[in-house]
Amino acid sequence: MHVEVDEKSGFCFGVIRAIEKAEQLLDSGMELYSLGEIVHNSVEVNRLKSKGLKVINREQLALLRRVTVLIRAHGEPPLTYEIAAKNEITLIDATCPVVLRLQSRISESYKKARELGAQLVIFGQRGHAEVNGLVGQAKGDAVVLESVNELHLLDFSRSIILYSQTTKSLEQFALLCSEIQKHLQQGLLFEAHDTVCRQVSHRKPHLHRFARKHDVIIFVSGYNSSNGKELYQACSEVNGRSYMVQNRDDLQAAWFESCSSVGVCGATSTPRWLMNEVAEAIKTGQLHR
Repeated sequence: MHVEVDEKSGFCFGVIRAIEKAEQLLDSGMELYSLGEIVHNSVEVNRLKSKGLKVINREQLALLRRVTVLIRAHGEPPLTYEIAAKNEITLIDATCPVVLRLQSRISESYKKARELGAQLVIFGQRGHAEVNGLVGQAKGDAVVLESVNELHLLDFSRSIILYSQTTKSLEQFALLCSEIQKHLQQGLLFEAHDTVCRQVSHRKPHLHRFARKHDVIIFVSGYNSSNGKELYQACSEVNGRSYMVQNRDDLQAAWFESCSSVGVCGATSTPRWLMNEVAEAIKTGQLHR
């Protein structure tokens, strides 16, 4: 059985940067906390925990003093920085530069929206770490839409300024823009800012090609990864024998019946070593029967 690991899958720049910062500090012997899981992949998170990383939530952050805390690539709302300053916490800010620029743009648009009486809208996954940080730039005064099916949350008698979470689908963003324009009262302002990260969105057409090459696709991702769900769907669209796994323990022998070619790929939150480990398990027949 031929098994190929997709050379373009794996960590995006922002995640690589955050993990490298964490490893440098942990290897130096520093006590380091991470506000939330550094990446939406439990296997990689556990690896970093074994090196000493302590994962905390915002409630726990408020109880700490004079410690060092890593801000992950997803970014954080202004309140987090205020708590850190108050508690004399040293922040290692690993917010992805793409997200950081988006936060700044939303902060400026929030001021504009208040002046115009417009709605600031964010196309994204409600409760996602990145989206929480973006909403925080608008002091909580933003409407989050998860899909075009939530248009009822908008007031089409008011102007709209729209942004997107960086990992959302370009096609879905375009559809949302089209539907808003259809419903918005004539003469009102509609600003649509395409802030989808191309390093993520450009992976979809590549994965379409990759998935067509193989009989079976094994997509390695944390089940709570927003990006993982988007990219797994891209594989499923063109290859009905696509399966998502978190690690090699999820592999099922039945998936590979009458199969001569397997493609292994993953999300921007999936480490390459994990994809290689899954590929090796397939090659050596370490499958559940």
